[in-house]
Amino acid sequence: MKKRIALVTGGYSGEAEISYKSVITVAGNVDRDKYDVYKIDIQPQGWWYEDEKGNKRVVDKSDFTISLSGKKIRFDAVLMCIHGTPGEDGKLQGYFDLLNIPYTSCDAATSALTFNKRYTVAVAAFAGIHVARSVLLIKGRFENADEITSGLQFPVFVKPNNGGSSIGMSKVNTASEELGSAIEKAFKEDDQVLVEEFISGREFTIGVFRKQNEIVTLPITEVISKKEFFDYEAKYFGMSEEVTPAEVEEDKAVKIRAAAKKIYQVLNCRGIVRIDFIYNEVKNEPYMLEVNTVPGQSEASIIPQQVKAMGWTLKDFYSSLIEEALNA
Repeated sequence: MKKRIALVTGGYSGEAEISYKSVITVAGNVDRDKYDVYKIDIQPQGWWYEDEKGNKRVVDKSDFTISLSGKKIRFDAVLMCIHGTPGEDGKLQGYFDLLNIPYTSCDAATSALTFNKRYTVAVAAFAGIHVARSVLLIKGRFENADEITSGLQFPVFVKPNNGGSSIGMSKVNTASEELGSAIEKAFKEDDQVLVEEFISGREFTIGVFRKQNEIVTLPITEVISKKEFFDYEAKYFGMSEEVTPAEVEEDKAVKIRAAAKKIYQVLNCRGIVRIDFIYNEVKNEPYMLEVNTVPGQSEASIIPQQVKAMGWTLKDFYSSLIEEALNA
């Protein structure tokens, strides 16, 4: 009998737009010979099952079921396709844990931790991973941003502490140059803002997942932004060049893969995770930027590129993620 898989999309943040693009790729590549797939759209206005004709039925939140033709449908597992809250910050994970429904992403604790950039880099640094120096600003709890950031070397990145997709992110080249407006921009997206030193070097990103209890790294991608840095437009509107697999010396690739596996293990990750690095040529070491526990899966996204570069089909890849969740 085929397993029933809830493919969840949408979300409560501006990243919902990316989730709807990702779900198209995922839905088109799940093995329908193995799984019955039900697309669940989670929005602030409500949760719905949406069939292929666009017909909607309300999801019963008390047990995460739907009713079709008078029959209650229960799900064997959840394939997570929500970027941002509540699918990437641990909220849905905790809900599914209470209902004893397995899912393909990191657990509630890891998701909540990695959604907070400051906490993530603190844990990574404690584990011996190289990270940039940074300070955290909390709305209403500081008086002078210039004084707080005076210990950092400019340029710096200013970005929301929680969230992804580089929404609300800015680069500030000098202490007197638009620091206030950059902080204000980031505060529109989050009540916490991270001000982080710029690390000069090539940008790499790598997918990591677990298969039969082994941590596996996908081929590395080098990200070459056509803008000053890899912001939202560069990510999703063709303003970057992504080279997969990256043309990188093997000694550097070894360090990136080792750091990615260590981060995955230290943070107790599950499912597919994408980890971003800057390779610091001066130190000859990869510096971790952030951890994405529900990475983009749209046609323009990096993980599908890496899966194909590894020689897998997306159908095989998503089957592997689902089976890992079912057997966890």
